[in-house]
Parts: sequence; structure tokens; C-alpha cells
Amino acid sequence: MEKGTFFGNSIENYFKTVEQGAAALFEAAADSFAGSAESLRDGTEHDPVVLPRDLYAHKNAQTEWWYYTGHAETVSGKKFGFELVFFKRRTDLDKFSLVPLRLFGNPIYFAHFALTDIDGKRFRYAHRKSANGFFDVPASASETHFHLRLGDWSLRESQGAHILRATAGDSVVFDANLRPLKAPVLNGKLKDGVSFKDDGEASRYFSYTRMEMEGDLFIDGETEHFNGSAWMDREFGTWTPTEKQKGWDWFSIQLDDRTELMCYQLRDSKSEVSSFSSGNFIHRNGEATPLSREEFSISPTGYWKSPHTGAVYPSGWKISVPQFGVDLRVRPHLEDQELDTRGTTMIVYWEGACAVSGRSGENSVQGQAYVELVGYDRSHDSPNLAYFLMGNQFEFPSKSIFG
Repeated sequence: MEKGTFFGNSIENYFKTVEQGAAALFEAAADSFAGSAESLRDGTEHDPVVLPRDLYAHKNAQTEWWYYTGHAETVSGKKFGFELVFFKRRTDLDKFSLVPLRLFGNPIYFAHFALTDIDGKRFRYAHRKSANGFFDVPASASETHFHLRLGDWSLRESQGAHILRATAGDSVVFDANLRPLKAPVLNGKLKDGVSFKDDGEASRYFSYTRMEMEGDLFIDGETEHFNGSAWMDREFGTWTPTEKQKGWDWFSIQLDDRTELMCYQLRDSKSEVSSFSSGNFIHRNGEATPLSREEFSISPTGYWKSPHTGAVYPSGWKISVPQFGVDLRVRPHLEDQELDTRGTTMIVYWEGACAVSGRSGENSVQGQAYVELVGYDRSHDSPNLAYFLMGNQFEFPSKSIFG
């Protein structure tokens, strides 16, 4: 054996031993202060969705979210889009390098709120997190009824309506009342709400694809009433991301012929589209037809480079579903609808209000959409613990919207 090889192996083994010791020390500390980690798998991961129970929070789901997007117009004619999403994350299986994340909270709650001024071409967002620590705002997610809160942001159900509230400082208040016009759609090949993202890896996933919306938007001392249409996605479960899940392009489309289309394509580490990509076409009567990867296509028509992060995103798309004669063009109302939420959910993504035009069957159609693009920025591959703990939870100034 060469002398250099001997010493090289000795040093490598030494640092491996130190690393294993440090990892064991952190785990012991986490067990003492936060409790032992659970697997978050109890054999029910692929059970069908049951409503209304699965609208509520789940104790043993690793990840769950309640995702609302929509388009509205105020009484004075100002058009805007909105995004409001709540996340709950069990941190039993999460680590920053050697440090178990449950040392800092378990679960941790997150929320994002964004407004797109469609006519004024302005976009602003806010994001929050809470582990119910000493310096955190109170957060909760009920397991017995639909009620979530994170500080003065909240989601709840009252007499069949979904009540949303979000704020930005003292100068922006968004209150909305959403009422489903169609029954919830259970996504997945078997229409049971089990949505596979890889072999043996699935979430439970359902959507309210058309919700009548009205509410009030308070900005800079003035309140405007608004009306519009919204979409809600609910997803939860414990699944392990693989090389087939490096990112996704997700679309929720509402057409003026009272049909809707949800479709997404999962991208792998080579930017190729996974066979587990899927969708749903929702007919006027509320019946849904599941779509496999081969039954729809998504093609970008342009690209946009973020001046904030340098990430390059598709910007504009052609979407077709041949079996229903659907051929659509989706265009962002503005290119810059990027959210940097590394201080909360640790990712940068694009989520934006879009306009839709094209054909469905023999008819011309118009519509509206929200599009989510995840994985084009890769900063989450090397998350920064200090940034996560101390990161700015930006809240937009009132004059940036409708100013």
C-alpha cells in the first residue's frame, strides 16, 4: 500500500467517524427536546380520499397544503389575480446537513400570499412561517374541522363556503368568501384522489375547480368590493421525492364554456417529462375525465429570465387535449410573478395569473389560468439554515398594487 493512500484513508475515516458522532449527538438532542422521529407512514398512504374529513389537517402527513388561486374584478373595474396557500410540514424526516429540523419545530406552518395587478402589471407577495415558538405568531391546523391560521391569516369553512383572509402589514387586507359551484374532483387514475408521482409514491389530491368568489380588498386606506372565480387544490401525504421529481409545471384552467382543465408535467433530473405526469378534464356537469401523460401536451412558446435570481422559466404555452378537441394558448398577464420564499418554504418558484384563448371542440373559448413552475431555480438543493431561521418574510407595500 502506498503511504499517501494509507494516510488519505486514515483522514477520511477520521472525519467520517467525527461526522457520525456529531450526527448521533444531534439526534440525541432532538430526541430529548423534540421527541423521537416518526416514520409518518402507517399503511394508509394510498387510501382513497374521504370527504369532508380530508379537507381537515392530518396528524401523520409529512406534507400538506391548501392552495387557492383566482381572478377577480373590483367594483371600479380593477382586475387582479391572487394566490393564498397554507402549508403544514412534519419535520421528523428533515435535516439541514447533520441537524434534525425538528429541533426548530414540529410541525412547522408556512403560508404565501400574492396579488397580481393585471391592468397595472404589478406583482407583490408575502410569506410567513411559524413553529409556535416564543417569537413566532400563533399557528394551527384543526384535525376535526376546516380551520387554519397563521397569525392573522386564516382559512376556514362556514355553511359550505370557504372563508379566506390575508394581510400585508397594516395597509393590505384581503377577505374573500368562496362557494363551490361544482363538486370536488378526486384526482388520480382511479378517480379516488390517490395521485401517484412515482412507483409506490403518491399523495392524496382533490380540487374545487370552480368557486364563485366575492370579497373586499383594503389597500392604502380604501376598500373595494370584488367578485370573481377561484380554484382550490388540496394535497397531503408522505412521499419520497426521486430523480423523477426535480420540478413540475402545473396548470389550472377555467374556460368560459364552464369546463376546466388541470394538468401538470413532472420533470426529472434530465429535464425530461415523467410518465407519472397527469391531469383531469372537468365537463360542464362536473364529471371529470382523468388524463394520462400521453393524452395531453404542454409546449412552451417563450422564455423569461428572472432579473432577481437568474432562473429561466417558460413563459407562454400551447396546451392540447386531442380527445376533447382542446387547443389552448396560455399567456402570463406579466412575466415577473416569481416568489423567493427561501426564508420560509426554502424555494424560489413562479406562480402567476394568466389569460387563456383557443378552441374547445367546435367552439372558440376564452378563459383564465394559474400556472406554477417549480424547480427552475435550484437554490433549494443547498438550503441555508441561517437564511431559513432569519430569512426576511417580505411583505409588499400597499402602493405597489393599484398605486
